[in-house]
Order: sequence, then structure tokens, then C-alpha cells
Amino acid sequence: MRAPRHFIDLATFDPAELRAILDEAHRRKAARAGATKGAKDADVPLLGRALAMIFQKNSTRTRVSFDVGMRQLGGETVILNAADTQLGRGETIEDTARVLSRMVDAVMIRANAHADVEAFAAAASVPVINGLTDVSHPCQIIADLMTIEERLGPVKGKKVAWIGDGNNVCASFIQVAGKLDFDLAIASPKGYLPRTQDVQAAQAEGARISVSQKPEAAAEGAHVIVTDCWVSMGDADKDERMAAFPPYQVTPALMARGAKDAVFLHCLPAHRDEEVAAAVIDGPQSAIFDEAENRIHAQKAVLLWCLAP
Repeated sequence: MRAPRHFIDLATFDPAELRAILDEAHRRKAARAGATKGAKDADVPLLGRALAMIFQKNSTRTRVSFDVGMRQLGGETVILNAADTQLGRGETIEDTARVLSRMVDAVMIRANAHADVEAFAAAASVPVINGLTDVSHPCQIIADLMTIEERLGPVKGKKVAWIGDGNNVCASFIQVAGKLDFDLAIASPKGYLPRTQDVQAAQAEGARISVSQKPEAAAEGAHVIVTDCWVSMGDADKDERMAAFPPYQVTPALMARGAKDAVFLHCLPAHRDEEVAAAVIDGPQSAIFDEAENRIHAQKAVLLWCLAP
């Protein structure tokens, strides 16, 4: 029996696998042109398959995109809030993984600790998908890359500027930059820089990544400018963050430093006039709602990769 194909971190993927997932996401979206949201894909490739989704953190886009995406592929879903399961009463992660492996064909987890997802995957005999952890957010990056390519063509050779917290989403951009051959310029305040080990690991594989505390320099000539909330779920240092991040707001002036056709991305939820000016997020360069919609098509491509025969 083949070992399950987990989708935990983009660092473990080779460029051809990532390219295949992206191409499948584009193809699936194009094939549904004009279809209603609830219509199933013509080939229903996951007919008879079931996906369990475990949520330790609140979710809008991850929850809906996996639920609707799985149904479009012909499958079924079971949604579990961790507090409502035996996992929330002290059952071990490993026991939960072994039980669910007997009941469903794949598990998606939106978790607090990355180590918990790794432990779940190690014990599971079905594919496990990282729907977000404190360390990475690989599903979001597939949707982001898809959106970039819709707007600007192949991501290869583009410059992506990450402005703000060097968080889990930033980490996933770091992991994929070298594999898909784009430049990544990161600007974060002191104390909120991305993890050194993530940057060094990617650079060791040839990724072109720069890290500074200078948002203007990072945005210079960028084709894509990305940010995220200054205070995310689980952050206990709100006052410190609100003091550190104002110079990193994505403003019209910062966008003007990018390429003429530069695109703005944000994984949402957003706080207008905090991490991004309302004029930017609601302006013509913003692709945030395409990005959000593309979570469905990205998740479908991930599910198909994980459950490929």
C-alpha cells in the first residue's frame, strides 16, 4: 500500500509537482465557466470520497472552499470543531488520526500548532492537508500564485514583495519562491522578521530572497505586493504590534513604487487603514476577491493531488 500523500509544507514539493497542482487549479476553474456554484464538475473525480475537516481556529475561506470544492468534485465532507470532538477532551492526536483514517479518505486540519499537524499526519493512513498552522499556510499560497498568474502570466521571473509580519503565509511564500523561480523581497519590522531557518533553507536551494526593514525598497519594481493583518489569531502582543507596524502599511504611494501593472494581494480578513489603505484594497490594483475565490480551485487541485490513484 502506498504511503499517503500529505500536503503539509511546500518545502517538501518539487517544482514539477507544484506546477502540476497550479495547472490543475487553472484548468478546473476554466472548465466551470458559467456553472452554478453548487454544480458538480462533469468528471466528478472524487465521487464516493469523504473529507473530514478539523478546525481549531475560526475560518471563513478555508472552511467554505474545502467544503464546496470537495462537493464540486463529487465527494462529501464532515466538519469537526476540535472543541466538539474527543480531541478537545484529551484524546491523543495520534488516536484521532487513526480513527478518522478508518472513516474518511482524507483529513484537512486548521490548527494552532504545526507540530500537531505533523503528528497527526505521521499517525494517519490517509492524506492530511495543512489548512493553516502557526508555521505555514500552503493552501493560501496556491491560490495566491494562481491569482498572480491570472493577472500577470507565469509567476516565473516576477518580483513579489511581502510587506509586514513575517508570519506563516510569508513562510509559505519563502518555501515556494525558488521552486517556481520568482524573486521575493520581504520587509518586516525588527522582532517580526521571518524565521531565519526558513529563509536560509530556501536560499540554499537557490531562492532569490531578500529580507530588510525597508518597505519602500522591497516594493520597488515589484509585480505583486502582499500583506497580512498586523495582529492575527493567537497573537498576544497586540499593543507592541500596533506600535511597530504603521510604517509598513501598504499605501497608494507604496504601490506606486511597484511595476505599472502591480497587483495587491491579501489573504483576508483585512483591516482597512491598518495594514492596507482602503484606497489600495478597494482600488483597481487589488485582486483580493479573485484571490479568495481561487481558494476553491486551489483546494480542489490539492485534494486531487492528495487522492490521486
